[in-house]
Amino acid sequence: MVRSIDATVPPFIEHLDYTPSLGLISLAESALIAIAQADTDAAGKSVALSRFMIRTESVASSKIERITASAEDYAGAIAGNRSNSSAVSMVAASSALHELVTVVGERGVFSLDDVLDAHRSLMNEDPVEADYAGRLRDMQNWVGGSDYSPRGALHVPPAPERVEPLMRDLLGYLNRDDVPALIQASIAHAQFESIHPFTDGNGRVGRALVSASLRRRGVTRNAVIPLASGILARRDDYFEALGIYRRGDPAPVVELFTRAARVAAQESRTSIDRIKALPGEWIDEVKPRKGSALAALLPVFFDHPVMNADEVERYSGAKTVQTYAAIDRLVEAGVIREITGRKRDRVWVAADLLAELDELDRRIQRAM
Repeated sequence: MVRSIDATVPPFIEHLDYTPSLGLISLAESALIAIAQADTDAAGKSVALSRFMIRTESVASSKIERITASAEDYAGAIAGNRSNSSAVSMVAASSALHELVTVVGERGVFSLDDVLDAHRSLMNEDPVEADYAGRLRDMQNWVGGSDYSPRGALHVPPAPERVEPLMRDLLGYLNRDDVPALIQASIAHAQFESIHPFTDGNGRVGRALVSASLRRRGVTRNAVIPLASGILARRDDYFEALGIYRRGDPAPVVELFTRAARVAAQESRTSIDRIKALPGEWIDEVKPRKGSALAALLPVFFDHPVMNADEVERYSGAKTVQTYAAIDRLVEAGVIREITGRKRDRVWVAADLLAELDELDRRIQRAM
């Protein structure tokens, strides 16, 4: 029986004065330039591209936690199919990320309630953790080891009574404007993971903090850079860097996040260009008549690449016969495809958008 454990209590960082190496500063500057270029590219198509980038980031962030699902299952979960719990969890991660980035970006400041709300969005439908959704933990937890004992754990976070003071200190650090943005976001993430304030979902909320921090600082305005894909490619290095941070050296985790951000931004520009070109390609392929159901549905599938039958009928603005004639034409042209294989409760996805989500993730991982 384990009678006592040695927990790691991270220091308060609100007033941290960390001076990175010149090499790390240079790397951070090049990453910021790449992010700014990608974010500028995304301007003008921000609804579709923002959703695409958020989904890429949240899917990769979930995969870091060994939560995986096929693209079709993920799309089905977006449309309300709850048969695959991993896919449902991925959709919840997208909602939590979008919520945190949006509210922090609009208000320009982090609050504890923002973080709790994001965790609630992530875990509220979880069959095991729903009771703890949106609540700081009131029990001891650990990373690694077994489910029943911290013996052999990679990390034992601070005791529950220390969590709220440490979180308020972390938010004080996140709300500073005198720290280089990428360095601030990386250190904040490592500190959050060290506090491990929730019973579950810490990794996904902690990585969402990075995107929200970049939005708060004005580094991004239109897009979420899917740096989790880069972290996923270096998963072992990521956990090792977090361990080094807990021993007092932030440099490895800052370097890893900065490299991942730069690669993700560079590869995102390719996806942004491809996605921007899709509406024109679709129009050239199907040649819709002005005012037709086909003309109405094309731009809707660009902004909402996953739709069920009720949504398709609502957005088409046409009679059922005309709507499904348009759907058949889009399927025939390869613009969309049906993913349920059923006669009822069907779901269609914009095939090229779904494929690009996977392709961007693969390109980022290869580049890392």
